[in-house]
Amino acid sequence: QVHLVESGGGLVQPGGSLRLSCAASGSIFSSYAMGWYRQAPGKQRELVATITTDGTTTYADSVKGRFTISRDNAKNTVSLQMNSLKPEDTAVYYCNVRHILTSQNSWGQGTQVIVSS
Repeated sequence: QVHLVESGGGLVQPGGSLRLSCAASGSIFSSYAMGWYRQAPGKQRELVATITTDGTTTYADSVKGRFTISRDNAKNTVSLQMNSLKPEDTAVYYCNVRHILTSQNSWGQGTQVIVSS
């Protein structure tokens, strides 16, 4: 199982930006797809963005054009650049990695993002 450590959450005003980072233990190069999920209070967890081993990205419609997911395989990290943040982006954001063959999932502890004036 991969151990994930997230950072970068915080309080930001609407229209502002944050960059989340997730560091994975060991090497995940060419073996894991990576993604970000979020869960707002009282709501179910939802997919925000994913990135495959070859760099192909997928985004939820609600964040397209505003969020960018990227991975640095040499450093075993995945990041989420969040721009033009909206109050509805407020949630706990979780990093996820999934082994492309075994489908084994690992989750980070979550990092809080609050978008408020």
